[in-house]
Amino acid sequence: MALMLEPGAKLVLATHNPGKVPELAALLDHRFDLTSAGELGLPEPAETETTFVGNALLKARAAADASGLIALADDSGLCVAALDGAPGIFSARWAGPGKDFAVAMAKVEQRLEEIGADDRAAWFACALAVAWPHGPAVVVEGRVDGEIGFPARGTRGFGYDPIFTPTGGTQTFGEMEPAAKDAISHRADAFRKLKAALW
Repeated sequence: MALMLEPGAKLVLATHNPGKVPELAALLDHRFDLTSAGELGLPEPAETETTFVGNALLKARAAADASGLIALADDSGLCVAALDGAPGIFSARWAGPGKDFAVAMAKVEQRLEEIGADDRAAWFACALAVAWPHGPAVVVEGRVDGEIGFPARGTRGFGYDPIFTPTGGTQTFGEMEPAAKDAISHRADAFRKLKAALW
Protein backbone atom coordinates (compact mmCIF):
# COMPACT_ATOMS: atom_id res chain seq x y z
CA MET A 1 0.00 0.00 0.00
CA ALA A 2 1.36 3.42 -0.95
CA LEU A 3 1.95 5.78 1.96
CA MET A 4 -0.15 8.94 1.65
CA LEU A 5 -0.80 12.00 3.78
CA GLU A 6 -4.50 12.86 3.66
CA PRO A 7 -5.55 16.55 3.69
CA GLY A 8 -6.58 17.61 7.18
CA ALA A 9 -4.55 14.87 8.87
CA LYS A 10 -3.15 15.78 12.29
CA LEU A 11 0.64 15.93 12.20
CA VAL A 12 3.15 16.62 14.92
CA LEU A 13 6.17 18.67 13.87
CA ALA A 14 9.23 17.32 15.66
CA THR A 15 10.48 20.73 16.79
CA HIS A 16 10.65 22.76 19.98
CA ASN A 17 11.19 25.97 17.99
CA PRO A 18 7.84 27.82 17.79
CA GLY A 19 9.13 29.94 14.90
CA LYS A 20 9.44 26.86 12.71
CA VAL A 21 5.73 25.96 12.92
CA PRO A 22 4.31 28.74 10.67
CA GLU A 23 7.18 28.30 8.20
CA LEU A 24 6.56 24.57 7.90
CA ALA A 25 2.79 25.12 7.75
CA ALA A 26 3.28 27.36 4.71
CA LEU A 27 5.62 24.86 3.05
CA LEU A 28 2.94 22.21 3.61
CA ASP A 29 0.37 24.46 1.86
CA HIS A 30 -1.60 24.71 5.14
CA ARG A 31 -2.90 21.27 4.23
CA PHE A 32 -2.73 19.64 7.66
CA ASP A 33 -3.74 20.16 11.28
CA LEU A 34 -0.36 20.83 12.87
CA THR A 35 0.93 20.71 16.41
CA SER A 36 4.52 20.60 17.60
CA ALA A 37 6.58 18.41 19.88
CA GLY A 38 7.14 21.48 22.04
CA GLU A 39 3.40 22.13 22.39
CA LEU A 40 2.82 18.49 23.34
CA GLY A 41 5.63 18.56 25.89
CA LEU A 42 7.51 15.74 24.18
CA PRO A 43 11.17 15.28 25.12
CA GLU A 44 13.82 16.32 22.62
CA PRO A 45 15.80 13.25 21.54
CA ALA A 46 19.58 13.48 21.45
CA GLU A 47 20.70 13.93 17.83
CA THR A 48 23.18 11.09 17.80
CA GLU A 49 23.25 10.29 14.08
CA THR A 50 26.06 11.37 11.75
CA THR A 51 23.92 12.56 8.80
CA PHE A 52 21.01 14.95 8.21
CA VAL A 53 18.88 11.98 7.10
CA GLY A 54 19.73 10.02 10.22
CA ASN A 55 18.88 12.89 12.57
CA ALA A 56 15.63 13.77 10.77
CA LEU A 57 14.53 10.14 10.95
CA LEU A 58 15.50 9.87 14.61
CA LYS A 59 13.48 13.01 15.51
CA ALA A 60 10.43 11.99 13.45
CA ARG A 61 10.41 8.47 14.88
CA ALA A 62 10.70 9.74 18.47
CA ALA A 63 7.84 12.25 18.03
CA ALA A 64 5.57 9.77 16.25
CA ASP A 65 6.07 6.98 18.77
CA ALA A 66 5.65 9.32 21.76
CA SER A 67 2.56 11.13 20.45
CA GLY A 68 0.76 8.44 18.46
CA LEU A 69 0.56 10.91 15.56
CA ILE A 70 2.24 11.01 12.16
CA ALA A 71 5.36 13.12 12.68
CA LEU A 72 7.40 15.35 10.39
CA ALA A 73 10.98 16.28 11.22
CA ASP A 74 13.63 18.21 9.39
CA ASP A 75 17.34 18.44 9.88
CA SER A 76 19.30 20.98 7.95
CA GLY A 77 22.51 22.93 7.95
CA LEU A 78 25.31 24.65 6.11
CA CYS A 79 28.11 22.58 4.58
CA VAL A 80 31.35 24.32 3.56
CA ALA A 81 33.49 22.45 1.02
CA ALA A 82 36.85 23.70 2.34
CA LEU A 83 35.88 22.61 5.86
CA ASP A 84 35.10 19.04 4.73
CA GLY A 85 31.38 19.76 4.94
CA ALA A 86 31.44 21.42 8.38
CA PRO A 87 29.55 22.73 10.23
CA GLY A 88 27.06 20.29 8.64
CA ILE A 89 24.96 18.45 11.23
CA PHE A 90 26.56 20.65 13.90
CA SER A 91 25.31 23.89 12.29
CA ALA A 92 23.04 24.78 15.23
CA ARG A 93 25.61 23.69 17.80
CA TRP A 94 28.21 26.06 16.35
CA ALA A 95 25.84 28.86 17.43
CA GLY A 96 26.23 27.79 21.05
CA PRO A 97 23.59 27.45 23.76
CA GLY A 98 22.33 30.97 23.05
CA LYS A 99 21.72 30.09 19.36
CA ASP A 100 23.82 33.12 18.37
CA PHE A 101 24.49 32.68 14.67
CA ALA A 102 26.74 35.74 14.55
CA VAL A 103 29.10 33.59 16.64
CA ALA A 104 28.60 30.64 14.29
CA MET A 105 29.29 32.72 11.15
CA ALA A 106 32.42 34.19 12.76
CA LYS A 107 33.56 30.64 13.52
CA VAL A 108 33.18 29.66 9.85
CA GLU A 109 35.26 32.69 8.81
CA GLN A 110 37.89 31.95 11.46
CA ARG A 111 38.21 28.29 10.45
CA LEU A 112 38.68 29.25 6.79
CA GLU A 113 41.36 31.80 7.74
CA GLU A 114 43.14 29.26 9.93
CA ILE A 115 43.56 26.83 7.03
CA GLY A 116 44.15 29.57 4.45
CA ALA A 117 41.32 28.32 2.22
CA ASP A 118 40.28 30.35 -0.82
CA ASP A 119 37.53 27.92 -1.82
CA ARG A 120 34.19 29.46 -0.85
CA ALA A 121 31.92 26.73 -2.26
CA ALA A 122 29.15 25.75 0.11
CA TRP A 123 25.67 24.26 0.17
CA PHE A 124 22.66 24.11 2.41
CA ALA A 125 21.21 20.64 2.93
CA CYS A 126 17.82 19.65 4.30
CA ALA A 127 16.49 16.20 5.14
CA LEU A 128 12.78 15.68 5.81
CA ALA A 129 11.40 12.59 7.47
CA VAL A 130 7.76 11.59 7.93
CA ALA A 131 7.20 8.73 10.36
CA TRP A 132 4.05 6.83 11.25
CA PRO A 133 3.71 5.75 14.91
CA HIS A 134 5.57 2.45 15.35
CA GLY A 135 5.45 2.12 11.56
CA PRO A 136 7.11 3.07 8.29
CA ALA A 137 8.88 6.31 7.41
CA VAL A 138 9.69 8.31 4.28
CA VAL A 139 12.83 10.44 4.00
CA VAL A 140 13.84 12.92 1.29
CA GLU A 141 16.79 15.29 0.87
CA GLY A 142 17.07 18.72 -0.70
CA ARG A 143 20.00 21.04 -1.27
CA VAL A 144 20.97 24.38 -2.76
CA ASP A 145 24.51 25.15 -3.88
CA GLY A 146 26.30 28.47 -3.65
CA GLU A 147 29.17 30.14 -1.90
CA ILE A 148 29.83 31.90 1.36
CA GLY A 149 31.23 35.39 1.75
CA PHE A 150 32.12 37.86 4.47
CA PRO A 151 31.09 40.18 5.99
CA ALA A 152 27.53 38.95 6.51
CA ARG A 153 24.90 40.82 4.48
CA GLY A 154 21.18 41.16 5.15
CA THR A 155 18.89 40.72 8.13
CA ARG A 156 16.26 38.42 6.63
CA GLY A 157 16.13 34.69 7.04
CA PHE A 158 17.97 33.06 9.91
CA GLY A 159 21.01 31.01 10.76
CA TYR A 160 23.79 31.30 8.20
CA ASP A 161 21.63 33.02 5.55
CA PRO A 162 23.57 36.35 5.61
CA ILE A 163 26.82 34.70 4.43
CA PHE A 164 25.32 32.40 1.76
CA THR A 165 24.78 33.45 -1.87
CA PRO A 166 23.10 30.82 -4.08
CA THR A 167 24.77 29.92 -7.37
CA GLY A 168 23.84 32.45 -10.06
CA GLY A 169 22.61 34.99 -7.53
CA THR A 170 24.00 38.31 -6.28
CA GLN A 171 22.08 38.58 -3.02
CA THR A 172 22.64 36.49 0.09
CA PHE A 173 19.73 34.53 1.53
CA GLY A 174 19.78 37.21 4.25
CA GLU A 175 19.06 39.91 1.64
CA MET A 176 16.52 38.09 -0.52
CA GLU A 177 12.77 38.50 -0.32
CA PRO A 178 11.43 35.51 1.62
CA ALA A 179 9.36 34.32 -1.35
CA ALA A 180 12.41 34.41 -3.64
CA LYS A 181 14.49 32.44 -1.14
CA ASP A 182 11.68 29.95 -0.52
CA ALA A 183 11.44 29.22 -4.24
CA ILE A 184 15.01 27.93 -4.44
CA SER A 185 16.01 26.93 -0.90
CA HIS A 186 17.16 23.51 0.26
CA ARG A 187 14.00 23.25 2.33
CA ALA A 188 11.78 24.05 -0.66
CA ASP A 189 13.64 21.43 -2.72
CA ALA A 190 13.08 18.84 0.00
CA PHE A 191 9.39 19.72 0.36
CA ARG A 192 8.86 19.40 -3.41
CA LYS A 193 10.25 15.87 -3.19
CA LEU A 194 8.15 15.08 -0.13
CA LYS A 195 4.96 16.22 -1.86
CA ALA A 196 5.81 14.12 -4.92
CA ALA A 197 6.22 11.13 -2.62
CA LEU A 198 3.21 11.53 -0.31
CA TRP A 199 0.42 13.44 -2.11
